[in-house]
Amino acid sequence: MFDNPEFIANPYPTYSELRSHSPIHWVDILGGAWLLPRYDDVVNTLRDPRVSAQQSDLFFADFPAEMQGEFAEFNRIFGMWLLSLDGVEHNRVRKLMNKGFKMALQNLRPRIQKVTDLLLDRVQATGEFDLMRDFALPFPMLVMAEMLGVDAKDRDDFISWSEDILIIADAPQVTLELARQAQKSLIALNEYFRTIIAERRQNPGEDLISFLIHAEEDSVLTTDEVIAQSSQLIAAGYASIRNFLGNGIYLLLKHIDQLEILRNNPSLMPNALRELLRYESSAQFATRFAREDFFLYDRLIKKGQTVIALIGSANRDPEKFPNPDVLDITRNADHHLAFGYGAHACLGATLTYIQAEIAFLTVIQRMPNLRLVNDTPEWNTGLLFRGFNSLPLTF
Repeated sequence: MFDNPEFIANPYPTYSELRSHSPIHWVDILGGAWLLPRYDDVVNTLRDPRVSAQQSDLFFADFPAEMQGEFAEFNRIFGMWLLSLDGVEHNRVRKLMNKGFKMALQNLRPRIQKVTDLLLDRVQATGEFDLMRDFALPFPMLVMAEMLGVDAKDRDDFISWSEDILIIADAPQVTLELARQAQKSLIALNEYFRTIIAERRQNPGEDLISFLIHAEEDSVLTTDEVIAQSSQLIAAGYASIRNFLGNGIYLLLKHIDQLEILRNNPSLMPNALRELLRYESSAQFATRFAREDFFLYDRLIKKGQTVIALIGSANRDPEKFPNPDVLDITRNADHHLAFGYGAHACLGATLTYIQAEIAFLTVIQRMPNLRLVNDTPEWNTGLLFRGFNSLPLTF
């Protein structure tokens, strides 16, 4: 199903069939998993204490038992990421991260605008560019460098490490080569931040890492936890905004009527962002694991089994969003699930909204004749993240 070319090009007819046929489906992927395609069930699952977000062991589950020990360090590091924590530990770390984000966002808008203008200045005279290569890929890393207080010249390393790590969650099949490269890059990213943290202890700043170091000194976070959250922000934040920028610009150019509404009324941008996220979610699903045996729709979910909440399907559920296959930037899409739901809702949602609002408005204003070079660009083949590797534009 997930690797079918027709599904990759347009998964929404399949989602519609799943929703109409049954609220729950068993599929032979990830060693067997339950799919939940309807909005209410996705919401309920993402706040259900009977399931866990801890998923590091999943990535190498298909490897022979004697090989899995090789990736113990990946599992250890990934297991400390906020998105993998549950319960009290999750609440403790998230509370600090929320406070740190609030502090770091205070003066970030003008710096995001500066990054946006810098990248567009480089292509403005050419008349054409690849949105993904020239803008959407470097943009989040430059912004994150500002927020974390790290050197922007290291962005290529950040991109390379992040893509190596994220492919483990996105690849149709995890090979030994991919697994080893992912672990190597995750360790490299961690060691980078270990060095940065040591330097920041000597020369603290007003950035997020400095805030987290203070939390460590107050015995609220360990050094490894500070490193883990920093590496998660780089990798997960990169994927989220990269795909949103590509998907959002593509959708506006495919729906010129909506783009013109937005151009004539820029105050609609916050509403438009929510609708674009609903219509084409960057993350198509969230994975959970049963902590115990329980029944759902008369189906026995066994302890340890995988439950996949289909976010992309939930956001097109007509029971929640009338005429869901119509892009309407005037729609109230406040309750979209593109950032997840509940305790594990995306920590960087506010940052993503700010980045996208500035980026979209600036692109629209500076490039009034922006057009797609190809009306049917190829979607990437990843399982989790929906987006483009390339999106040529002309203006």
